[in-house]
Amino acid sequence: MTAVSEQDFVVFDHVQKSYDGETLVVKDLNLSIGKGEFLTMLGPSGSGKTTCLMMLAGFETATHGEILLDGNPINNIPPHKRGIGMVFQNYALFPHMSVAENLAFPLEVRGWGKSEREDKVKRALDMVQMGDFGGRRPAQLSGGQQQRIALARALVFDPALVLMDEPLGALDKQLREHMQYEIKHLHESLGITVVYVTHDQSEALTMSDRVAVFDDGRIQQLAPPSALYEQPMNSFVAQFIGENNKLSGKVKALDGDIATVELDNGASCTALAVNCGAVGSPTLISVRPERVSVAAADGPNTTEAQVKELIYLGDHIRCRLNVHGNDEFIVKVPNAAGHSHLTVGETTRVSWLAEDARALDAA
Repeated sequence: MTAVSEQDFVVFDHVQKSYDGETLVVKDLNLSIGKGEFLTMLGPSGSGKTTCLMMLAGFETATHGEILLDGNPINNIPPHKRGIGMVFQNYALFPHMSVAENLAFPLEVRGWGKSEREDKVKRALDMVQMGDFGGRRPAQLSGGQQQRIALARALVFDPALVLMDEPLGALDKQLREHMQYEIKHLHESLGITVVYVTHDQSEALTMSDRVAVFDDGRIQQLAPPSALYEQPMNSFVAQFIGENNKLSGKVKALDGDIATVELDNGASCTALAVNCGAVGSPTLISVRPERVSVAAADGPNTTEAQVKELIYLGDHIRCRLNVHGNDEFIVKVPNAAGHSHLTVGETTRVSWLAEDARALDAA
């Protein structure tokens, strides 16, 4: 068994999950989550993130390995005895109960007295700015209001751990962004541990202390949001987190932490050697759109580019270029002057620093 420290509040120790006895949807997961941390499990559909959350909640059973909560194994403890708050995407509110009754229900099953229940319900409703809605039924509330009630119900019995499964997926963009900040501020003020599941990478970057990026049943990278974006460790993370330009080629030379790469069109460029293998190995150059300069004078990694498309987005112009044969090379040009000084069809020059590009695995 993996050594567990006092700071490890939730631990997945060599956890595997198979539904058919053959295919593993979660493959040897080892993950420690600190007390008071906001950790997001992020990944595409089928990556294993929701299965991990369901095993932690007790709705799924691990095929192999151990899950610990505050140092105690919980594999054989039923969901209602784990003391975990849960928020679902579909709210899961009882339609025949009032808002106050929905919140009182988890307190009732735990044997709390009436006056205590009333105090807790009032406090939880005030916490999500819904203090005047206790007498209403869920059907009388908007989607955003129902989600606030679902959040309040998860918090009403003061759990040390709250799990959230795509809780904002049914909300419109503006309300979803507003609720992201509300949940983040609640987490900070209450000091609870939150494990959050989403496939929305901007949501994960906005809210989390750390993000575990899942693919194919494994964590591809576990890091704070800024490190995931600025320092992806493989091609999957680079492509999944934020917008990213890629150029394929082979490693031509290695000099310390800098790789010289011969691109598929015969040109050469330099990048940080992150996960590119030895000389001769296929690699993928990753560079973020905002790290590329347009109309650049001669400098590192300078090359000609043909303008294919210009899209006005208010604070910046999104330029789609052909660079080294890649027709989908994106550059974000700040809109400080009101326009990009570029026209579709013209040839310009682009440049980026070696330190702003990463030579990653070709997969």
